Amino acid sequence: MMEAYNEIAVEVQKHWFKDWFNSPYYDLLYSNRDSKEAVSFIDKLLEYLRPPADATMLDVACGTGRHARYLAEKGFTVTGIDLSIRSINIAKKLENPRLSFFQHDMRLPFRVNYFDLVFNFFTSFGYFETARENDNALRTLKNALRPGGRLVLDYLNSTYVGEHLVYEEVKEMGDVVFDIHREAEDGKFLKEINILDRSRMQRASYTESVCAFTKQDFEDMFARQGLQITDIFGDYHFNNYDEHHSPRLIIIATKP
Repeated sequence: MMEAYNEIAVEVQKHWFKDWFNSPYYDLLYSNRDSKEAVSFIDKLLEYLRPPADATMLDVACGTGRHARYLAEKGFTVTGIDLSIRSINIAKKLENPRLSFFQHDMRLPFRVNYFDLVFNFFTSFGYFETARENDNALRTLKNALRPGGRLVLDYLNSTYVGEHLVYEEVKEMGDVVFDIHREAEDGKFLKEINILDRSRMQRASYTESVCAFTKQDFEDMFARQGLQITDIFGDYHFNNYDEHHSPRLIIIATKP
């Protein structure tokens, strides 16, 4: 009986993102993300990439579609995919002839040899339990590109995050209290989120788990997929990457 329980517990931990990303508390906790900074980053990115006016783009792990919509407003043809059906249902309200959304697991193939650019923004990678699953996800990103297409993967800088980890934090957002505990363990950053919803008199708990991939880890993963890294930046202002001072690890690569 205990063995069966342990198997269930492992399964829940492996797929934490399915429940958490479909929770309304996820959107509430991250509702204060800096939209202006995101728009500024995308503007700088487009200036750097200089895609043709008819470029096709894929936003992998697009959430509710705000960044995909911004790209479509620039005149590009954009597709967004996300595992969360809740997020996709919200995003679909934004659809137009240049913008479409699909519920899809990034570990599975999607439109092979189709897009000029593939984006994976704001640490939307490294959620999975095994190296094979993470390799499968990166293979999806690579295979979705046309030959000569470019991938932009925006990840946290694990060294910097580890050196600046805030272990305990409490956030109150209206009637909801988030009691957050962070730790680094076994090559992952774990974020336990305990929730008290005073309006509904209920509690909930989720644990985020993100791989603490280093620059070398990504270089190895990209090499296995045959992706050629052309640039690595350390923040949304496109400053050079520095292991101890850069908050981000933004990798730009080309599919031969």
